[in-house]
Amino acid sequence: MILPGSPFPGPRHRPDGGGAAIVALGGGHGLAATLRAVRHVSQNLTAVVTVADDGGSSGRLREEFDVLPPGDLRMALSALCDDSQWGLTWRDVLQHRFRSEGELDNHALGNLLILALWQLLGDEVAALDWVGGLLGARGRVLPMSAVPLDIQAQVRTAAGVEHVRGQSRVAAAEGMVEHVELIPPEPPARTEAVRAVEEADWVILGPGSWYTSVIPHLLVPDLARALEQTTARRAVVLNLSAQQGETDGMSAGDHLDALLRHCPGLRVDVVIADPSAVEDLDVLGVAAEACGAQLVLRQVRSGDSGAVHDPLRLAAAFRDAFEGVIGDVGTTEE
Repeated sequence: MILPGSPFPGPRHRPDGGGAAIVALGGGHGLAATLRAVRHVSQNLTAVVTVADDGGSSGRLREEFDVLPPGDLRMALSALCDDSQWGLTWRDVLQHRFRSEGELDNHALGNLLILALWQLLGDEVAALDWVGGLLGARGRVLPMSAVPLDIQAQVRTAAGVEHVRGQSRVAAAEGMVEHVELIPPEPPARTEAVRAVEEADWVILGPGSWYTSVIPHLLVPDLARALEQTTARRAVVLNLSAQQGETDGMSAGDHLDALLRHCPGLRVDVVIADPSAVEDLDVLGVAAEACGAQLVLRQVRSGDSGAVHDPLRLAAAFRDAFEGVIGDVGTTEE
């Protein structure tokens, strides 16, 4: 059986009534949170996903087949699924994990489906478009790079500075992460991802694992250049808490400083933060100003969970920012 290259109808054109062209960059649960929120604001969405995962099902498939790690791509597709019974059922199928005493244990079915389409089509983006079509996805999912990547971090510990390689090891590092880099250095970006950023109305960074899901986008030269030069406005969504291991001891302002350290040419228009997650509003305000951004404080935390973004509250914050109705710094909404 030979499948056509892609069910996706060519270059992206904004559909009538589809809303602003929005590109969200990240990976894992953080990117999924953004996508679940921003789909309430626009139907013209693109997710650009990190490809450095080396743990779990993704890491095993990456090592065995020398492919991009599919897990974060799968999660982004699932977050964009259609709300019909069809879309939600196929989302659950994609997310299903096998439990056994054999080699299939902990593999996500969606990872295997994506891998199968990669092998059939020989084109990662076309394969992701096919999975998106199956889900009725409200948007497109793209890998940020054409090759699988490794993350290496400089971690300051009580014994000095250590070099830690691998996304899963960096995420669990015991110490303060000071700097990250990609291996191979200066990797090629997917041209579709670069074009999406260039043509966007808004680009969103965060929330998510700061050093292993958010900052890596700034370390792909062509993608970083597009982020610096795009006419789109740029929004950063801060996390609701520090991530154990990766960002222990970092304040909200430190997160913005880390972005500028890794991409000094980056300018940001809006920083969205939940006031309950900000230790010092004045310090965060200074950090936002250094990025060229206006600080927007909104209650975006889910009421029944400590560190999960509520999709509707975050959507309301995005809507305010996109429409320019962002009020005064320090204003919060229920």
